[in-house]
Amino acid sequence: MIRSVFRYLINFLYLLISPGITHLIRDKWSFYFSKKFRNSNISPSEQKRQLKDACEWLQKSINPSAHGFRTYYYLNGWTSSYPETTGYIIPTLLRYAQYSGEDKWIQICKDAGNWLVDIQKESGGWQSGYVDEDKNEVVFNTGQVIRGLYALYKNTGEEKYIQSSIRACDWLCKTQDKKGFWKKNAFMQAERVYDSYVDHPLLVLHLETGIERYKHTAIRNLNWILTQQKENGWFANCDNTTKHNSRPILHTIAYTIDGLLQCGLILQEDSYILAAKKPADVLLSLFEKNGYLQGRYNENWQPEQFMICTGMAQIAIVWHQLWCYTGDEKYKIASIKMNHQLCYIARHTTNPSKPYHGALPGSFPLWGRYEPFGFPNWATKYFADSQLNELNAPPVFYQL
Repeated sequence: MIRSVFRYLINFLYLLISPGITHLIRDKWSFYFSKKFRNSNISPSEQKRQLKDACEWLQKSINPSAHGFRTYYYLNGWTSSYPETTGYIIPTLLRYAQYSGEDKWIQICKDAGNWLVDIQKESGGWQSGYVDEDKNEVVFNTGQVIRGLYALYKNTGEEKYIQSSIRACDWLCKTQDKKGFWKKNAFMQAERVYDSYVDHPLLVLHLETGIERYKHTAIRNLNWILTQQKENGWFANCDNTTKHNSRPILHTIAYTIDGLLQCGLILQEDSYILAAKKPADVLLSLFEKNGYLQGRYNENWQPEQFMICTGMAQIAIVWHQLWCYTGDEKYKIASIKMNHQLCYIARHTTNPSKPYHGALPGSFPLWGRYEPFGFPNWATKYFADSQLNELNAPPVFYQL
């Protein structure tokens, strides 16, 4: 805790003394508290430009020596490559390749996928954290790499991608607890409901391969997740920390909802769809009432912390999916409004002369506690996904 606060203060002081940065803090402060972003209206041409900038920033974030995607922080610059997020950025850029008609994105994705195959652990899993941390394999991260490799397999037909995915799915099945959750090989060795976002690629690989244990493993986890949901839609064991588990971040709440919804659609199982729809509807009501969503929510859906841009984009994606499924226009309206807020935030954070041009910050304002003073590549990934939804780009990975 002390180390975290100290690091936060060092970053903030660095910003205060950096030439040309003071005005950024002042502008963000007034911009946030004026709430101008709530009623943003972005033109289609501006939206397309920001989508292009976002994808080009993802290209810029590639590690020249490792082909994985990196994150940028004001104080420390670029991180090393991140295997987990590299995995699920691949479907985003393949989708953008199809939308833009630019083939260069396919080779970028293949280079990233080849790197992921090369660093796969002997067990079949992938490590957590950034690659230079050389950590043990973790369930959630492994699930996200499968997303990218499967998308590459469908795009290229290259057998190495599906074989690598099968090895990973076999490991996921082997390491699951009999009660249906993952713990021993989970992040912090704690069972978490956001592993619904692992169940989805397991089910897709079941559809592709016909291997029944992938489906059974996913269903066991999904059924356990339902036991963690309160009547009001809120989930226990949802945060990616132990300290703040009573008030999870929007980022992991959205993972949980998205995973349940996609799995419910694949399995045609109403209980999973309804379990996803209930919290999505609560968040929609809060969004309509307040004009924005905050970063954490306790068991009574009372908000805490500044906005978390990653979670905002993820929830916009969920609402878009619910609009496609139900036809209810309220989801479409909310998704578009959130997209425009994110475009507005990205536009007011960016600077063409800076390494973060085109990226979405982790928090808004950018000194919020989630990835403070940083531009995590996963925030920009979900930002691009959500903009592609509104621009009617066909999906690559999602199999309904």
